[in-house]
Amino acid sequence: MIVVTGATGNIGRPLTQALAEAGEQVTAVSRRAAAVPDGVRHLVADLAEPAGLTPALEGAKALFLLLSGDMHAPDARPGDIIDAAAAQGVRRVVLLSSQGVATRPLGPTRVAMRALEDKVRESGLDWAILRPGGFASNAFAWAESVRTRGVVAAPFGDVGVPVVDPADIADVAAACLLDDRHNGGIYALTGPQVVTPRQQAEAIAAALGTPVRFHELTRDEAKAGMTRFVPAELADDTLDIISAPTPAELDISQDIERVLGRAPRAFGDWVARNIAAFR
Repeated sequence: MIVVTGATGNIGRPLTQALAEAGEQVTAVSRRAAAVPDGVRHLVADLAEPAGLTPALEGAKALFLLLSGDMHAPDARPGDIIDAAAAQGVRRVVLLSSQGVATRPLGPTRVAMRALEDKVRESGLDWAILRPGGFASNAFAWAESVRTRGVVAAPFGDVGVPVVDPADIADVAAACLLDDRHNGGIYALTGPQVVTPRQQAEAIAAALGTPVRFHELTRDEAKAGMTRFVPAELADDTLDIISAPTPAELDISQDIERVLGRAPRAFGDWVARNIAAFR
């Protein structure tokens, strides 16, 4: 049995599907009831209360750990989840971490994530750590405004990073959960090229076949929108990166190709698969 947290999200959905198609027994964990692939067990649980994960972890051999936004808050205790997994006999953990742990280790949420990485490494379990940069799926935040007004609103319109397709993250996670060769691996996950928000809007417009206008937000406006969903510390850490990425944050990692034997998907590929959300 493999337990997938965040199983109904942009990474968890394709990961759950991939594991099920590989013939694995899977328990999908999310905060709310949701549809899951045939043969997959679903459990509603909150990661902030690790005791609620016990029914999912019983008899599990591996855990994919993806933290919800509130689990990045200063008072969160995500390390308790590792303790709960070890106590239930889980043998392997694959942690979704963040590129910023390596590139900006002093950011408040990066310090906390580094502590969680250390907890995983010191747990005595087999482990792998995934450090993606920005997600292509963050563009879903623009779907409603594109549908209703033909507008993409984002800060730092001409500053790009190599955003990664969540489906690629899911494929790497599946490999790490299933293949012993990835034990102890730490993988930086990026897309194949740097793409700016303005270029992302152009890609969406091209796929729609209709104009999409780009509107540049101020940092304060962007933060106000982000803090509706994530702690202020995480919003600030993210805005620091996308406003002025370091050379390391602009680097195109080869890790997806090393793990999967193929190049990472481009942003345009993600748009093509998800264009219905913008129509």
